[in-house]
Amino acid sequence: MFQQNHTTTLHTFLPKIFRKMTSQPKERPESLQFPFLDDDETITTIRESKTFFILRGLPGSGKSTLAQAIQDKYKDACKVISADHYKIQPAIRSAIPDDYSKFDEDLADYCKRDISVLVVDDTHHERERLEQLFDIADKYRYKVIFVEPKTSWKMDCLQLKDKNQWKLSVDELKKLKPSLEKDFLPLYYGWFLSKRSSENLRKTGQAFLDELASIKVFKKESNKHCGEDPKMKFDLTSYFVKRPPGVLHCTTKFTDFGKAPGSDDYAQQEVVKSSYGKAFFLTISALFITPRTVGARVELSEQQMLLWPADVDVLQPAVTLPKGSRAHITLGCASGIEAVQTGIDLLEFVKLEKAGNKGEEVGEIGGGKLLSFGNGMWMLLLSKKIEVRAIFCGYYGKGKLVPTQGGSKRGSPFNSCIII
Repeated sequence: MFQQNHTTTLHTFLPKIFRKMTSQPKERPESLQFPFLDDDETITTIRESKTFFILRGLPGSGKSTLAQAIQDKYKDACKVISADHYKIQPAIRSAIPDDYSKFDEDLADYCKRDISVLVVDDTHHERERLEQLFDIADKYRYKVIFVEPKTSWKMDCLQLKDKNQWKLSVDELKKLKPSLEKDFLPLYYGWFLSKRSSENLRKTGQAFLDELASIKVFKKESNKHCGEDPKMKFDLTSYFVKRPPGVLHCTTKFTDFGKAPGSDDYAQQEVVKSSYGKAFFLTISALFITPRTVGARVELSEQQMLLWPADVDVLQPAVTLPKGSRAHITLGCASGIEAVQTGIDLLEFVKLEKAGNKGEEVGEIGGGKLLSFGNGMWMLLLSKKIEVRAIFCGYYGKGKLVPTQGGSKRGSPFNSCIII
């Protein structure tokens, strides 16, 4: 009797174990292992961002499988737009076909709806075509992440001949191959803030400028540097009339699409490759303002220092400052000033600090302690450091500063314009 009961129990128990084992998710194949599919912090950051995933590779290399994996991960927050659906055949062409006009119209429509994740699936072997996409990303303030399949056959034209849906021959595939063998380097690498973090930093920066503009000692000195009529209300928002294109970011390496010295060496570093498309938390310790720029000072962690080049913390003539000194987020620039000036301005603060000048304390304002360094240089040491979410990737657009959008009903850009 005991034997029978024991056997019955055992037989009913085994299927439950089996069912439990088979219901566990299978480990993702190596060809689909990416931070934006596997890493929880990256997935959370992508969800609160606006991201173009630009898939790049030969026909049959696994882009559609990758696109489906991203769609499955982000579900309703994601739209896949594929050149295959528009019957655009990959080929070496003398001009970009008109077929892309409908493609781009639909892509822009998704952008207007602020869909968090847009997956653009095409070979992307032509720089001219990519530049059209970068313009769209800039216009709607999306960050761009390039993704190439990790399949073992991605460059094997013999295997790709049987896998591509266009039935391209080996010779046709070989013609496409050279333009896809070399990495497409960005204008610069950096940490790009999530949409939510950007909005929070904008609000903090705007509050800083609003409060600063009302402080007598600041107004007195700023009128001297900026030539404002002391009887007029000093309007910092309209003064810092330009903002960076695209998404708020902290630049690491300026690569100029591979033309800048050391670009390839930086891009090939294992830490750069493994960090690309991955989330980081950046710590902002201060906000600063000069007659030229306004920015946020970034305090890098040891892990983030690994992505920081050794040659950027230099102030001419030949003043070398501690590694990471230049880490910043540009929030706005005065008319005629380029964004690169923000980092140079921050290095001036660091140079003064290194020489023992810690600034003159003016008083406490909403966010912390306000310091004056003279010559129109002011810094707010935040009483509570700000942590922002960001993705490490590249900026691929033209990099030109764009004017802020002004014009409220009362005609004052101060009320309607966000500078950062």
